[in-house]
Amino acid sequence: MSAGRLKIGVSACFFHADPQRPVFTNKTLQYVEQSIVHWVMSTGALAVMIPSPEGNTRKGDATLTDYAGWLDGLLLHGGADVWPGSYGEEPLQERWSGDRVRDEYETALVAAFTKVGKPVFGVCRGLQLLNVAFGGTLFQDIQTQRPEALQHRDATLYDQLFHELQFVPDTRLAALYPGVTHAKVNSVHHQAIKQLAPGFVVEAISPHDGMIEAVRKPGDGFVAAVQWHPEFHTHEWGTLDDAPILNDFLTAARAAQRP
Repeated sequence: MSAGRLKIGVSACFFHADPQRPVFTNKTLQYVEQSIVHWVMSTGALAVMIPSPEGNTRKGDATLTDYAGWLDGLLLHGGADVWPGSYGEEPLQERWSGDRVRDEYETALVAAFTKVGKPVFGVCRGLQLLNVAFGGTLFQDIQTQRPEALQHRDATLYDQLFHELQFVPDTRLAALYPGVTHAKVNSVHHQAIKQLAPGFVVEAISPHDGMIEAVRKPGDGFVAAVQWHPEFHTHEWGTLDDAPILNDFLTAARAAQRP
């Protein structure tokens, strides 16, 4: 029976309408990447993609608030850059203009879920979106703005580019890994947190360049995120065991369920 299973909402990625695309010509596609939903489902939880209701020309009245009331938690996953206008900047290059439509949709999702006390967890872009949604800023491109930093993205290696991670002592994330100070994680991003959002704390960094790798908003509720992709980790690569992170999020989701 599935009545007792957690229902975790996963934000959608977008392929916007394109008259040149040979398949679904000029249609907008909303989708999820397979690994992220399989990561959620590995625990027995149900993963539910939350479609954006914007642009709905039909008569349905379902809203993001309805999804927030029905689901037990929200997972923001990777994808397009965040639009620099979200944090008061112009794109340094056109290719870093991001996806403003998705930004606004996910920001509204975060507001809907946090308003009703449901936990929110972000992965990669999800970390960046949360930081911006709560008043922080981003490096639009690490290589351009922090040329001394490690290489955090390699298109050829993709999810097999790794670097060292350092936990910040006395944080909730560090407490999930007692006795562990450093770990190995993948790195699939060219943008990163520049100015941390007010009220957030850093829970992990890249020790070689100080780039922020994990954050949390302490206090009531659960809002946390990691820069790496835990759903891509496999044991043969010697990467961090991400089960404690997922279980911590799902424990918060269980606690937020209505009696």
